[in-house]
Amino acid sequence: MKQRGMSRAKSLGAAIEELVTQLGIGKKLREQDVFELWAEAVGERIAKVAAPTRIGRGTLFVHVKVGTWRNELNMRKEEIVNRLNDLLGEKLVKDIKFQ
Repeated sequence: MKQRGMSRAKSLGAAIEELVTQLGIGKKLREQDVFELWAEAVGERIAKVAAPTRIGRGTLFVHVKVGTWRNELNMRKEEIVNRLNDLLGEKLVKDIKFQ
């Protein structure tokens, strides 16, 4: 018995990847990975006082609970940007605004 459609069958992963490409949302999905990688990029201590709230056009906005930490993080901004991009495997984060 011949199975119908087997020659055109795709894995679910391949179908989702194709859909993401067609919709043009791949970069947006990758940007969301920043939220998952934040604690790994900055460490547990900083993650307790600072959390990303949104990302857009390469700028990551981070809420910081304590003003002294905001100053410290501003001084370490380039290091954090580089660490995030290393973890992402591409340069998605260009700047960080600590609020």
